[in-house]
Amino acid sequence: MKKRISIVLFLVSCVVAQVAKADFAFGTPAEVPNVNTSSEDFNASISSDGLSLYFISSRSGGIGGRDIWVTTRETTDEDWGEPVNLGPTINTPAGEWGVSISYDGLSLYFDTSQNGSVAVNDLWVATRATTDDDWGNPVSLGPTVNSSGDDYTPSISADGLSLYFNSDRSGGVGAYDLWVTTRETIHDPWGTPVNLGPPVNSSAFDVFPGISADGRMLFFAYFASDGAGGYSPTDLWMTRRATTNDDWGEPVNLGPIINGSAFEDHPNVSADGSTLFFRYSQTALRSGGDLWQAPIIPIVDFNGDGITDAVDMCVMVDHWETDNSLCDIGPMAWGDGVVDVEDLKVLAEHLFEEVSDPTLIAHWPLDESEGMFVADSAGVNTGYALGDPVWQPESGIVNGALILDGVDDYVVTGAAPHPEGNSYSVLAWIKGGAPGQVMLSQMAKADWLRADPSGTLMTELTIAGRDGRSLGSQAVITDGNWHRIGFVWDGSYRRLYVDGVIVAEDEQDNLDVSSNGLYFGTGKVMESGTFFSGLIDDIRIYNRAVSP
Repeated sequence: MKKRISIVLFLVSCVVAQVAKADFAFGTPAEVPNVNTSSEDFNASISSDGLSLYFISSRSGGIGGRDIWVTTRETTDEDWGEPVNLGPTINTPAGEWGVSISYDGLSLYFDTSQNGSVAVNDLWVATRATTDDDWGNPVSLGPTVNSSGDDYTPSISADGLSLYFNSDRSGGVGAYDLWVTTRETIHDPWGTPVNLGPPVNSSAFDVFPGISADGRMLFFAYFASDGAGGYSPTDLWMTRRATTNDDWGEPVNLGPIINGSAFEDHPNVSADGSTLFFRYSQTALRSGGDLWQAPIIPIVDFNGDGITDAVDMCVMVDHWETDNSLCDIGPMAWGDGVVDVEDLKVLAEHLFEEVSDPTLIAHWPLDESEGMFVADSAGVNTGYALGDPVWQPESGIVNGALILDGVDDYVVTGAAPHPEGNSYSVLAWIKGGAPGQVMLSQMAKADWLRADPSGTLMTELTIAGRDGRSLGSQAVITDGNWHRIGFVWDGSYRRLYVDGVIVAEDEQDNLDVSSNGLYFGTGKVMESGTFFSGLIDDIRIYNRAVSP
């Protein structure tokens, strides 16, 4: 009770802060334990209580080439038990390819080819009176839903009123598209399927949908991802919408934490939004592979300082009862469209914790005590201290710092990390410096954070080409005091921050970050007068927009 009261009192005393746009992140994927075999295992669909996991497998002991199996557990803290084949009522010698369990656990949607099928793969449903009963005989969804083409891999919405699937039927955009059929109530028949259309569907293969419980996030696999800036021929993507009445947005690749050089497909997300299930296969497209899972992590470090604390609480309070996406982290990782007590609950669970943030793509703490190596604690981009800079283990704003002499001291690193989506943030602590000096630059490209001739913060990070322009501010940063300086781009605006305040902004829908390396403490071409004289500490680059 005391903790709850203290939180409320704290909310009343918070100071207003500016906030940028951000999103959720994925944790490191791992195999689903105790489930996979040497045969192919894929298309996991987890029950709303998290205690039953349905999936497709070609393991021995089945009826067809691929069957539906289920594994259960007593609590969500326990391991999965021995998988059980659903038997001949559900499975057939023809084999099954996709499965989706309804939110109430009483309807099982799947695809198969058996007596009553219109084509090779049709959509079917089996029902039961209670979760303790056996499944009844499956029923085809009929000719209104099924076509003469392949209709498979269903995903049922939590309210039971929308069924997503993929098909190569006529009227599509590409070879295989994502479709949806809807109904007014769970007692009504399914309506004529509708193609999701562009921008969700492409001219290639868009398949294996997985709808989130709130109906605002749709995960799917895109064949030809390597030709669209992806990581392999088959990657996982997602599209989102503000409400279930809105159109789907432009699809986004899930990024390198999930996608790699192998094949990823068959995504499904748990009802509470905490876990993404998918198939990971190194063998071949649409074959082989195992069930994997990855945590879906709400970003609670709103200001990007590595800890969730009072500052983040103030940011949330300042946007109370708005739809601000940075703070809308509950009840699932991507929120429910409003900043309210659900978001406060999530934040409270992480207060005063150090943050492990997958969107932190480079971090140089500058906490060394000796030597020339400058560690990147978030990646592998080690820097090298050149000239004769001096480590200050106890003089930084966050532990140690590095002092540069303004003559020939600097740090050089490898290639700058690229933004994976439409957001990017660069932050650093500095003390000292003089007009014209540079804190962070990209070799032969641009001065990212520097003091202009009057000692105020500016940046040359901009779009490519002749239309690119620098952005300057009126905020002096060379007064000898510690300042946290930052550049933030959210896909629409670029902003400069000093000590948590926006000091300059303009519209910008692109950002030109090359593969060139970075300099700490000197300009892009190392001109005399650009070498920094002072302390630099805790340089961070995020693959999202933060509110420093």
